[in-house]
Amino acid sequence: MEQRPHYKFWPKRLPHSITVPATSLWHNLATSAARYPDKPALVFFGRVTSYREFAAQVDRLAGTLHALGVKRGDRVILDMQNCPQLVIAHFAILRANAVVVPVNPMNRAEELKHYITDPDAKVALITGDLAPELAKASNSLPPEQRLDHMIVTQFTDAFDAEASGDDAPAPAWKEWLTTRHPLPALDGGKVIAWTDALEAGHPPPEHVVGANDMALLPYTSGTTGLPKGCIHNHSSLMHNAVSGQMWGCSTSETVVLAVVPMFHITGVVSMMHTAILAAATLIIMPRWDRDVAGRLISRWKVTAWTNIPTMVIDLMASPNFKDYDLSSMTYIGGGGAAMPQAVAQRLFEQYGLKYQEGYGLTETAAPSHTNPLDNPKQQCLGIPFMSTDARVVDPDTLKEMPIGESGEIIIHGPEVFQGYWKRPDATAAAFVEFEGKRFFRSGDMGRMDEDGYFFITDRLKRMINASGFKVWPAEVELLMFRHPAIQEACVISTKDDYRGESVKAVVVLRPTHKDTTEQQIIDWCRENMAVYKIPRKVQFVDALPKSGSGKVMWRLLQEAESEAK
Repeated sequence: MEQRPHYKFWPKRLPHSITVPATSLWHNLATSAARYPDKPALVFFGRVTSYREFAAQVDRLAGTLHALGVKRGDRVILDMQNCPQLVIAHFAILRANAVVVPVNPMNRAEELKHYITDPDAKVALITGDLAPELAKASNSLPPEQRLDHMIVTQFTDAFDAEASGDDAPAPAWKEWLTTRHPLPALDGGKVIAWTDALEAGHPPPEHVVGANDMALLPYTSGTTGLPKGCIHNHSSLMHNAVSGQMWGCSTSETVVLAVVPMFHITGVVSMMHTAILAAATLIIMPRWDRDVAGRLISRWKVTAWTNIPTMVIDLMASPNFKDYDLSSMTYIGGGGAAMPQAVAQRLFEQYGLKYQEGYGLTETAAPSHTNPLDNPKQQCLGIPFMSTDARVVDPDTLKEMPIGESGEIIIHGPEVFQGYWKRPDATAAAFVEFEGKRFFRSGDMGRMDEDGYFFITDRLKRMINASGFKVWPAEVELLMFRHPAIQEACVISTKDDYRGESVKAVVVLRPTHKDTTEQQIIDWCRENMAVYKIPRKVQFVDALPKSGSGKVMWRLLQEAESEAK
């Protein structure tokens, strides 16, 4: 690779590129468990699971999956909020030679149907609070498309409901976490309790997959239609896990606050797989609460915290913040939204911590860019990651843009996905040949400065960034069109002081439903879509602006909304 300008800021201790291990991701766990059997792997409200126990549970669960008919390459749904069972299930699916389909636990039945039918999934692992929604989705499908098996766990399978003090959950979580939910009915299928699945005594199959087998099928939405599955082999995730360990100086002594969702590519790769590869300890939080985070960082002497900037802002705004001890922290960073300069400055002045911003997509197994630990720039994507070549090109002519000028960011590297599941058309459109290499078109507009650091300038893709969650208007519109009162809908972003952006829907009502209220629309959306996608505002109009060809001119509505602010 030629000498790019960012190499002069490259950490001297690290190579520019790495050789990716030829083994599967499960081997990382097997190796860590063999080397550090008694070391804490997973901590959940005071319950500690050692690497030996973790690996043994993975083997037992993989044996049950195999007995249920899960074969090499089969896609298996994993739908949970952060908990030890999510990590165990993730590695058990890989151990069984199968493919993890991570699903956002906020999705509702109408959305979940796609995650069953598109990957042709027959088996799902899920927590009891979410199981009725997935069963509802499966039961509404034609018999040949339904799930055959669901393995259902309760949160208290992994922690003591009576945990108290610094190890206790947030009071508001108590009922949610300690309730043991009845198993739902699965039409034409069988529901198995997690404990029964672990105790069934089935031996795991021979582990036969390697670097070039599919490991993960995460879904990402886009400008049109339903979410698309991104095919990631073991090798693309392995690259970023190994690189992430080297870049972040992770060791077996690293203690990670695991609060970024582990259904999301950042949580899967940059946090979970990187930690297990290093034999680090994961301190698991099921969802965000600033005071639980502060207590856990202090109690377990957390050294590394990958997050979204709104979490840091929220923690530092806590009236109890002065009582928390962050002195053990050696790494803090994340992405999804820009870190405000004032907050980054306070982190540095109080704790000597330089917030490490990065950039990546589901298609790039999390980071394609990151800031060097010793030379970070603020509000910056960073420099191209290990083994990665990234350029800024004119989106129409694909000619490289001069330094400082805005264009589309394109990415080439071993972390880039193989393509979209069952979508050769979308795969072909996502890649371009540049200087003899296959580059992925990010759809993000950015610029590169004279030092080789990248900055976002705008989006080519129509997307809303709400506290780091990507909301794709076309997907929300598709769901909203199912409301009997809605004739047309156009989804745009509206400024939000805390979330950065929120969702707004501009709606034309059917003549027969003119008495429908904003709150009724919002309430219906709450029943039918993940909470972060729900419009916070609904504006009723007589007609949407359209082009001569009849397309809704969403940019006009977006510009009007931006000017109104």
